[in-house]
Amino acid sequence: MNMLKKEETVNYITELVLKEILAQGLTLEQNKTKIPVSISARHIHLKKEDLEMLFGSGHELTRVKDISQPGQFAAEEKVTLVGPKGKIENVRVLGPLRKETQIEISITDARTLGIKPVVRDSGNVDGTPGLTIIGPKATLQLEKGCIVAQRHIHMTPKDAVEYGVKDGQKVMVKCLNDRGGIFDNVFVRVREDYALDMHIDTDEANAFSIGNGEIMEILK
Repeated sequence: MNMLKKEETVNYITELVLKEILAQGLTLEQNKTKIPVSISARHIHLKKEDLEMLFGSGHELTRVKDISQPGQFAAEEKVTLVGPKGKIENVRVLGPLRKETQIEISITDARTLGIKPVVRDSGNVDGTPGLTIIGPKATLQLEKGCIVAQRHIHMTPKDAVEYGVKDGQKVMVKCLNDRGGIFDNVFVRVREDYALDMHIDTDEANAFSIGNGEIMEILK
């Protein structure tokens, strides 16, 4: 499914959710603006073939703790990333497995590794740099898949109605702490199995002195 069709499908589902809520005589707290934020440290998502190459045939991820989005978790497994200029050790694997391996780092990490930082939405890895990944059983040369994740907000179709936004829309988000500041070009992602949360990386959090769980405000 291409991106346009995906957005059209999600927005259609959002409209159905609104109609169902109104049909049942329920009320919505519309014009919401406040959202929690989570800080995403460097990590890697692996496809099955790459997991087994790095950790051994038949290996399965060992869940350590759940993270903010339903069904996703931090695993016990870690790898080392190696670039043209440096390496970063103990990079955690997140589960569950993906269809394609993807590494998410910060711009500072990209400079440490010696690769060009490419800001992308998750899953859009064409034309992105690759890296060498070292696991306990083997070394893998990844040809593409290393991104700096585009900052984004996860929400359900019901959330989208309440916040007055659509899947794929870009919004501005205001930091409400003492340092203040505004994030531009924040992507909205809408799906039934999402939990309301804004994701930024460690560079962005440090620049604005933001901690996990802080409340931000959508300005649109």
